[in-house]
Amino acid sequence: MQTTKGRITRSTGAAFVHYSLLCCLTGIVILATQSIFANTAAGTAAEQNKTSTDWSSVPPVTSPPKPGMFSRPAAPQAGYYSILDLLTGNKQSQPPVSPYPRFGLMTTPQFDIDFRYLEKPGHETDIFDPVKRIPIADDWLLSFGGSFWYRYMHETDSRLNENGLNNDYHLIRTRLHADLWYRDRVRLFAEFIDARSFDPELAPSGIDRNHTDMLNLFADIKVADVNGPVYVRVGRQELLYGSQRLISTLDWANTRRTFQGVKTFWRSDTIDLDAFWVRPMRTEKGDFDNWDTKQNFWGLWGTIKPRPDHLIDLYYLGLDNRHTVSDANIAAGNIMRGDTIVHTLGGRLAGNFDRILYELEGMYQFGERSGLDVSAFAVATGVGYQLPLPMNPNIWIRYDFASGDSNPQDGRSNTFNHLFPFGHYYLGYIDLVGRQNVHDINAQITLKPQPWFTFIGQYHRYYLANERDFLYNAGGVPLLRDPTGQSGSHIGDGIDFLANFHIARHHDVIVGYSKLFSGDFIENQRPGINSDLFYVQYNFRF
Repeated sequence: MQTTKGRITRSTGAAFVHYSLLCCLTGIVILATQSIFANTAAGTAAEQNKTSTDWSSVPPVTSPPKPGMFSRPAAPQAGYYSILDLLTGNKQSQPPVSPYPRFGLMTTPQFDIDFRYLEKPGHETDIFDPVKRIPIADDWLLSFGGSFWYRYMHETDSRLNENGLNNDYHLIRTRLHADLWYRDRVRLFAEFIDARSFDPELAPSGIDRNHTDMLNLFADIKVADVNGPVYVRVGRQELLYGSQRLISTLDWANTRRTFQGVKTFWRSDTIDLDAFWVRPMRTEKGDFDNWDTKQNFWGLWGTIKPRPDHLIDLYYLGLDNRHTVSDANIAAGNIMRGDTIVHTLGGRLAGNFDRILYELEGMYQFGERSGLDVSAFAVATGVGYQLPLPMNPNIWIRYDFASGDSNPQDGRSNTFNHLFPFGHYYLGYIDLVGRQNVHDINAQITLKPQPWFTFIGQYHRYYLANERDFLYNAGGVPLLRDPTGQSGSHIGDGIDFLANFHIARHHDVIVGYSKLFSGDFIENQRPGINSDLFYVQYNFRF
């Protein structure tokens, strides 16, 4: 094994990590196989006596993880739960049963949306029920679904461009899926996506367009039942874990985010455990997407649920990115987007004690980046409170930190890599600040003036963690830098306002406004630039 002054080389370290992950996956499969053989006789007898499948617990759906800045819902009460209910006088005694949230953004993948309520006698009916959970003989189940959205975007001083150009454009996204189950043993899931951008004044970003492609295309195989099912998933698949600070489907993006590879997952009442190896998909607007052969992403993620309303996330993530970083970028200190092997260890506590809400997450990274030793970390913490007042106000006071680098020539790289995040949700909807080289002191309030109306307001005060490192946006792209550090550290102050109108069971409209008031750092780099964003979005799901 080759080493350099006590440091394991990139190739050896990568081999060791891949070997460790393979051992974990193999171990899970072996345990599952042992369980299968141990129960073969009983299982065979049961199958012989069984004439049809009980679909009330199939598929075993993974509940969406609790995000940061979550809200504690109000006690169920009578009211109008959609604008259509209000117009027709349909006052309901409690919230209607629906698998979708009454909100226009939804990071949860379609394959984890729970329609099992349709198996209950007397369930609420819907016009799209005939295309859901269609029985085929005794042991097969087929379901269809989809969504459509349209969004208008108006960006002032878009992307902090030095010419002060604005950007008005339109986004359209269509998704359709088919879901086939054989009992609870085998699943085939396919989801189509078509994402388009119209009339932009600036070049469309990489997350705006993906014409006629597959978002998900995978097979699940049940390999055991050990106090809960154990599955292996192979193929193209969306990933979503924990707070989504490091791994998210990124629903704000017109294209969403997906990967291709293999995942083993175990679900039980108190513990969820995942192990995966995947590669991110490279969006190719006019061609069928391919996985990025120069990137490997793997991890182990466990969620412990010690009691209701509380959780503990523990995880290890590895990213090997072999994209070449040019000599010019290395000289400029722009080394985050390639030639990296980085390991992330982290943990998270989240939950609520009655009306008191809390969250704490810590992440540490080590590895190698463009020949430099990596040592970086990030912290996210906050406390919230559900006020016992009308409109169910939930307020949060939070602090986010991610380390930056002071000197790219000192043999170390200290900038945190936020991997594949949902930065949009945490660091301002205008997406000009990401979880890299940043302090963010922020607050949020969520109100529900009516059951069909949700209002969210945020305030952010941003500083660079290190004045000589870049300001990175929500996608990790370096935007501005003063290598002398003389432009100051105050990035600016941000405000976000979002109003969601739940029109009817399948329809939502979002209206939002965000603004970044430039601080000393941006003023010195881009004088006179003060970016803002206005958007309107219509969303339909079935």
